[in-house]
Amino acid sequence: MRTAGSDEDQVVGRRRGSAEVGAPGRGPQINRSVTLNQLLFGSAVLAVVVALQWFSPERLISSTVFAGVVLAFVASGAALVVPWNRFDKRWIALLPVADMLVIFCLRLGVPEIGVGVLWVLPIIWLSTYFGLFGTTLSIALALSGSWGVLILGPHSIRLSSMTLLVLLPIALSFVAASTHLSARRGSAQRVLMRKQSTLLAHALASANQHERLLTEVLNTVTFGIVRFDRGGEITLINRAHRRMHVSSGRASAPPVMDVVYQSDRVTPFREEDRPYVRAQQGQPFDGVLIWTGHPGQERHAYLMTARRLYDSGGAFDGTILVSGEVTAEINAIAARDDLISSVSHELRTPLTSILGYLDLALERDDLPEDARGWLEIVERNSTRLLDLVSEILTSSSRAAKPLEISPVPMDLGEVVLQSAESLLPRAAERAIDLATSDVENHLAVADPFRMRQVVDNVLSNAIKYNREAGSIVLALGQAGDRLILTVTDTGIGISADEVPKLFDNFFRSEAVRNTGVHGSGLGMGIAREIVRKHGGELTVASTLGKGTTVTIEIPKKAVT
Repeated sequence: MRTAGSDEDQVVGRRRGSAEVGAPGRGPQINRSVTLNQLLFGSAVLAVVVALQWFSPERLISSTVFAGVVLAFVASGAALVVPWNRFDKRWIALLPVADMLVIFCLRLGVPEIGVGVLWVLPIIWLSTYFGLFGTTLSIALALSGSWGVLILGPHSIRLSSMTLLVLLPIALSFVAASTHLSARRGSAQRVLMRKQSTLLAHALASANQHERLLTEVLNTVTFGIVRFDRGGEITLINRAHRRMHVSSGRASAPPVMDVVYQSDRVTPFREEDRPYVRAQQGQPFDGVLIWTGHPGQERHAYLMTARRLYDSGGAFDGTILVSGEVTAEINAIAARDDLISSVSHELRTPLTSILGYLDLALERDDLPEDARGWLEIVERNSTRLLDLVSEILTSSSRAAKPLEISPVPMDLGEVVLQSAESLLPRAAERAIDLATSDVENHLAVADPFRMRQVVDNVLSNAIKYNREAGSIVLALGQAGDRLILTVTDTGIGISADEVPKLFDNFFRSEAVRNTGVHGSGLGMGIAREIVRKHGGELTVASTLGKGTTVTIEIPKKAVT
């Protein structure tokens, strides 16, 4: 059985000792708790008075009964008007003690109606509010009251009095002990719940702070971010995405543009292929370029990437879509390529004319030897300049239009040997030994013109950046369904951290820049792209000061 006091979530300052385990709160709510407990007891006394008035009104004039009833109503009035939260809590004990005195008076005045059961109410009150001390006090007062009734009552002690002497005190002691233990458990649970509530409040505040920080960070960045949940619904969208896609998408629906174009600016995406829709469906992708705006109108380019997200258990938890506008960068690259192409074309025409007239001059028999030597120097440098312009034009056209290959049946070994034969005079000028004995004849389906371009470029570099009287070894073999060509030289080499940059346009290593060897820095990038178009790969292994090995691996049948 619980009283109103045990139902309140009362908070108190902790006292020392086990007697304070069940202590209630000291706030204003304690007034309500005291009032409810006392009114509960007062209602029970009122019921007893009504019963006596109805069945035995003469008992009410008994001094003990009258005194008990008056004391009960005085205690109830005190519970209502006294601000108990302003006093020491020990003063509250006066009310349950007074209630026990009321029970004693009623039990002494009217022993036959069994008001002894009311001992339970003040016992529970004392045990709940005052811990072990209250429990001990309530048992002692209940025992004293029960035995006092027998001693002071008009009847002698008989065998039937064992109920009051033994059984009732035992039952009341059990109730008091149970109430005390329940109060301790309840208090411990309230303390634990308060701690958990505090921890949860701190965790919630921290989570809210991190969420606000994340929102501010995401709204600060210049690229758009959208997060979709498992069902494709948006759970997060930053300011940059709204700004960039105000005409091509909105927060709660797919893009509203009628047409989104692919990287060629002409071919529209199908609805199901749009990056926004693919990300919404949970599909990952990298670097998809889209154009918005119809031809002839203002157009914008966006680079979009999507990643799948997973929860702590490894289950799919949605997708994040990142987009950034690259219109200015693409336009700048196009302008640069146009400029390079225009300048290269303007240079190529006069260079061709210069070389033509140089050939005519060198064919004259009456040309003085010293003049012939000067003209040969001019011819070599003009030829080198023409080669440079040709490489720049190739790179420019490659940027403007994707490189294409035309695979046909061919002998790759023959292509390699023809390239070596054409470059043999250049190698002989520097006493470089060019070994081709390990080149085998192997049939393949590839583009002979493009593969000759690759071999020429790699072999030319091996000669150009080799040391005087060095060596070059070419080897062509087969591994499974793939052909492997290696070109190994004893040249100046490059450092390991510069190897990945070899394929960047216009890159020249530090070792090369410190020499008088000229080059455009375009050839290796073009060569690798051609090899990859065939479904193969071009790799470089080099040691600074010792030499370089270029490995070209392609399938016997080009991937188209």
